[in-house]
Amino acid sequence: MALTQMQIIQSLGEAMGWFDRELSWDVPPTELRHLTGRIGELYAALITNGQMATEVNQKGYDVVSSEGEKISVKTTAIMGNSGHISFNNSTLEFIDRIIILRINTEEMQIDVLLNSTRDEAVDLMTSDKKGKRTIALSKLSKKQKKNIAAIKKVVFENHIIKELENGTIEVEYEGNLISPTKPILKYFAKSLNISTINNKGNDLNTRQLGTLIVRSISELS
Repeated sequence: MALTQMQIIQSLGEAMGWFDRELSWDVPPTELRHLTGRIGELYAALITNGQMATEVNQKGYDVVSSEGEKISVKTTAIMGNSGHISFNNSTLEFIDRIIILRINTEEMQIDVLLNSTRDEAVDLMTSDKKGKRTIALSKLSKKQKKNIAAIKKVVFENHIIKELENGTIEVEYEGNLISPTKPILKYFAKSLNISTINNKGNDLNTRQLGTLIVRSISELS
């Protein structure tokens, strides 16, 4: 039986809640592969107004969009640029689109790293020793950066802090991105006498803290 869009939204919210709970118990996000996979498939079904595939690993695809596209969904919780996403070479012919998602554990949100046709995704792939095709996360990060501009940029203690047009905060040091971002932002906040807690007593997330820091440094300049 197909899920309605409302049921997909409810299931996604419950899965994200459970994921957050596991993190609060100090379970590494990379050990929650089954849960991250489920979250990714639900999210892909939501953004394509589609449905989950009726069978597990049905010919390499996980979701069928409202337009009938067969979509392979890959989801990671790796926050850095190291690592890769693997695909079974023998099932690529059965899919029309590939969506790669990241569960951003700093913001507790889902980032779309890739949403493209199979042929466009294949151009990013390389073959490994096991006969599988892989896409390096570093390639997806570079692809994203080309499409997302920085709307604000400041320098503090030889670090470049950027606020991108999608709200993401990036910190660079000597040409290298620092990941995760929040620990260095907390250090900056302490130096700038900026509170990392909101008026309800909760920790500011990375974007909120980064925005305050960029604003503060801009005013000092």
